[in-house]
Amino acid sequence: MTERDVPPAVEDAARRRSEARAARDWTTADRLREEIEAAGWRVTDSGNKYRLGRASPPDVEVAGEIRYGRSDAVPSRLDEPATGLATVVFVASPDEDANRRSLAGLVDGAPAGVDVIVVADGVAQGAIDELATDANAVEVIRTSARLGQGAALNIGIRRSRAAVVVVLDPSITPVGDVITPLVEALGDPTVAITGPFGLVSSDLRRFDEVVAVDIPVDAAAIQGYLMAFRRADAAARGPIDEAFGFYRNLDIWWSLVLRDEGEGRPPRRALAVPGLPVERGEPAAWRDTPPAERDRLSKRNFYRILDRFRTRPDLASG
Repeated sequence: MTERDVPPAVEDAARRRSEARAARDWTTADRLREEIEAAGWRVTDSGNKYRLGRASPPDVEVAGEIRYGRSDAVPSRLDEPATGLATVVFVASPDEDANRRSLAGLVDGAPAGVDVIVVADGVAQGAIDELATDANAVEVIRTSARLGQGAALNIGIRRSRAAVVVVLDPSITPVGDVITPLVEALGDPTVAITGPFGLVSSDLRRFDEVVAVDIPVDAAAIQGYLMAFRRADAAARGPIDEAFGFYRNLDIWWSLVLRDEGEGRPPRRALAVPGLPVERGEPAAWRDTPPAERDRLSKRNFYRILDRFRTRPDLASG
């Protein structure tokens, strides 16, 4: 797979490098790799195929703080024993008011034992200044350039401390305790992922929203605006595919990854839980992306779901 905006000269160099590798002309292949990398791209080989992607930006030190150029450069806590009730991963929005409103609501209603990882993925400094939070419970990780939603979530997961990871989008404002019901839902070992907003599908090609009102509802996926899963599952089945730079449909892919127990085995559940006290707004990434571009990015992300799960109708739920 190759990104659609690869310059023709880079694509041509990658093609010629692949031909050189097939001919075992390693000198030419190495020279062409250097040309590709000098142009700001990287090439990843898989057998006789290759994939082009943008090269990672460098880590940068600013006032004694490291701003990371790739997710795997961020020190991981995943090998450490879990502590606390839940870690909230919050990918900051360019909308300063949305950040402040969402995090303030979270902290006001959160029980003891909740820590927050704020991932400032290429957003301006002002977007995360003076957030209404307890500084002792909040860690801010900044990137040196925008890495995309998949990479930002991987960063937050790598820094998580607790056995349960809760992803909270700035478009969601908690108006009470949203953590305890999600942690309790994951007390059932058959549940892989949970949240208030589910998606049902009969064929993994069309998905419709379902919101639990009175009782929990089984779904095919949980929407990423507010979702919870086990840190151990994320470590075992991740990382999230960082080709998901745009947020749309990443939540479906991740839900299916967490639910999948392998062909011939019953999948675990995605559970939409009722009664969570939240106010829901419009995500900044949706509002600020031109319609044609967000449609293109959404479709490209959906093809990634089909590439992996098109033969798995057992994961559908409707």
